[in-house]
Amino acid sequence: MKQGSGIGVLDKSVTVLRAVADTPCSLAELCVRTGLPRATAHRLAVGLEVHRLLQRSGDGRWQPGPALGELNNGTIDPLLDAAATVLPRLRDLTGESVQLYRREGVQRVCVASAEPPTGLRDTVPVGARLAMTAGSGAKVLVAWADPATQRSVLADAVFGERVLVEVRRRGWAQSVAERESGVASVSAPVRDSAGSVVAAVSVSGPVERIGRRPGVRWAADLLAAADALRNRL
Repeated sequence: MKQGSGIGVLDKSVTVLRAVADTPCSLAELCVRTGLPRATAHRLAVGLEVHRLLQRSGDGRWQPGPALGELNNGTIDPLLDAAATVLPRLRDLTGESVQLYRREGVQRVCVASAEPPTGLRDTVPVGARLAMTAGSGAKVLVAWADPATQRSVLADAVFGERVLVEVRRRGWAQSVAERESGVASVSAPVRDSAGSVVAAVSVSGPVERIGRRPGVRWAADLLAAADALRNRL
């Protein structure tokens, strides 16, 4: 019998981590393996996902996350390390909400963000998983995704192939009230040293404040931030 620490939430979190250590599992499977109530298992798994101790596979199952390896090896994610410096600067420059997204399967995950201290904001929590069928960040990630992913997303997306061609041509994407009513955004691709797109950096806020053509206003600054991220990787 495993000895507990006496700290209930910690013991339950470790139980969840152990449950997915061998094979990925769905929420239902997680409940069976841990014996935890569905609401508790879900809350803990999502919390561990926010801290990147868990992540989801392409079919939505939970599996060990990259932070476990980073802790073991004493390393940190270079993209998140770069974001900690670049995103706050972009937020201060624009006065708007800033996010960094990575693609996982046919979803995008917010892996870092920077919010202005006051005013109406477009808050996207770190760890939030969004569909790639709408929004400027989605357009960027889909534009440089593999053909199979593009076909899968475009079947339900509010944008089409012609939009992706334009995104690739000009190097950034914008959206107005696509993901959420009243919200506009502009996004640019973040590349690694090999030139592959590994993330999308976005600026978003109320349409009434940043206008219906956010790219005209913020694209140059956003591209500079994307270059800064690449240079720090």
